Amino acid sequence: MEHIEEAVNKSTKKAKKKTDGYNNQKWAILSISSIPLVMTLGNSMLIPVLPAMENELSITSFQVSMIITVYSIVAIFLIPIAGFLSDHIGRKKVIIPSLIIAGIGGIISGWAAWKMKDPYWLILVGRALQGVGAAGASPIVMPLVGDMFKNDDEVSSSLGLIETSNTFGKVLSPILGALLAGFIWFLPFFSIPVFCLISILLMLFLVKTPNKREKPIPVKQFFINIKKIFTDNGMWLYAIFAIGAILMFALFGVLFFLSDTLEKTFEIKDIKKGFLLAVPLCALCASSYVTGKIIKENKVLMKRLTFSGCLLSAAAIFILSFSEKLWFLIVMFLISGVGIGLALPCLDALITEGIEKAARGTISSIYSSMRFIGVAAGPPAVAVLLKHSDHILFYLLSGLIFLAAIYTFFAIKPEKE
Repeated sequence: MEHIEEAVNKSTKKAKKKTDGYNNQKWAILSISSIPLVMTLGNSMLIPVLPAMENELSITSFQVSMIITVYSIVAIFLIPIAGFLSDHIGRKKVIIPSLIIAGIGGIISGWAAWKMKDPYWLILVGRALQGVGAAGASPIVMPLVGDMFKNDDEVSSSLGLIETSNTFGKVLSPILGALLAGFIWFLPFFSIPVFCLISILLMLFLVKTPNKREKPIPVKQFFINIKKIFTDNGMWLYAIFAIGAILMFALFGVLFFLSDTLEKTFEIKDIKKGFLLAVPLCALCASSYVTGKIIKENKVLMKRLTFSGCLLSAAAIFILSFSEKLWFLIVMFLISGVGIGLALPCLDALITEGIEKAARGTISSIYSSMRFIGVAAGPPAVAVLLKHSDHILFYLLSGLIFLAAIYTFFAIKPEKE
């Protein structure tokens, strides 16, 4: 009996230690969650302001779309470099300077819009700097969380919160952007450095990364290791990259379609439009949060939820072709948001928990680049498809997400817990 009691006590103490460790890091996780929130606001907040910018700057619709696109294009190419640097010099040493660069970019864009007669090109320079900042900040969050916790349950739960914060930024963006632009059209640019400063202070004072850091691997050996990772894990890694890109392509494509339809078909604008755009994103946000809480370290469950989420989202978008009523559109987009929210935290956790710490930053950054490709490609692709038929758009998006579900089923093969 004594041996049994001793074993139970040891088990209880061990569990308590894990729980205490997670509880002690709660403020750190909330601070880290501010980074994807800020980076999402920095881009998506400008979407409802684009028509006003087009009028104020006297530019074409293509030129105004570049204010969004240049941000994503710069980030796509620089994210893998930022991930590589974070693996070698440390996560915070990459994140904090990146936040500073993003803030400077916001100041340059805002100052140009405020003071210059022809500010368009300098606004693009500022947006490009914000893209540089986004590349070195948001994608490094996933490996940073992986570094902070040894327990996979804590990693999954924290990543669920991070994905929720990212989604909450998308929910808040159209509302906040329309509200700020209601005062001065270029005010959203100046809000970026304020948000970045808050995030920098939180990172400096509340986030403590592990003290013991392994000696950086030589560059040549590092790339040999990366090659070996793709050789050994290529099938499921390529699957996650593709699925992440497809889901973000569909999400931003759907948001672009909904924004366009609300304004042109139903004549809904400004704050009311922002709130309606937030409905499917709220569903995605809640779904991401719950998923992060329940998946823990169960990789089989992660695969099942990703597969189910893709099927649910594909079905909802396919059914959109059955009716053009506003309430029906909102409900189907809400269901689609729930499906995407089921999948994204699982993909994050599979990447973070499936790759060794030394290469985690690089691999997760490649994954983030793939997601940015989806973000950048979604709206222009939908704009082209809308010239032909809404039904073609729905069939294409649902077909792509269904392919993501098939890819999940056959390519991701975790061992049973």
